[in-house]
Amino acid sequence: MGKGRRAPKAVWVGHNLTLMENCQGAVRLEMASLERFLRRTNREIGLSGDAAFVRFVTDAEMARLNGKFRKRVRSTDVLSFPSEERTRPARMRVRVRSLRGKFLGDIAISPGVARRNAKLSGRSLSDEICILLLHGLLHLLGYDHETDRGEMERMEAKLRQRLGLAQ
Repeated sequence: MGKGRRAPKAVWVGHNLTLMENCQGAVRLEMASLERFLRRTNREIGLSGDAAFVRFVTDAEMARLNGKFRKRVRSTDVLSFPSEERTRPARMRVRVRSLRGKFLGDIAISPGVARRNAKLSGRSLSDEICILLLHGLLHLLGYDHETDRGEMERMEAKLRQRLGLAQ
């Protein structure tokens, strides 16, 4: 999500004990393994286990969200909705320390788009969705690959390696 564009609370279920909700039926997902990966990623980064809420949505819902919040009238693979506006972090450790225990925001993922992207890149759907989960979390921390001269890309590559994800 771009700066200053947060999802209104009415759009999302919000923060609760489950970390994920599957609101689409076109693509079969292994929710338990994806939730384990999200918890593992949070630990690897240094966040609390419930730092973000993830909703898997249809392509049509993702296109609606992308149009509403980014003015792009098409579906996309992942969107992040920070709970508050964050500047680009100077250092990951400092940012994580300041946010530890806080709810960072929501992530929307389109499994339909993810499946198409996985096929094009030669990755499994599971790996593709895990990559999107990581990507979404980095956006919630304030990283923005559209403006940061490669910082987010380098951080994501480093974390993918530590988490055993395809590059």
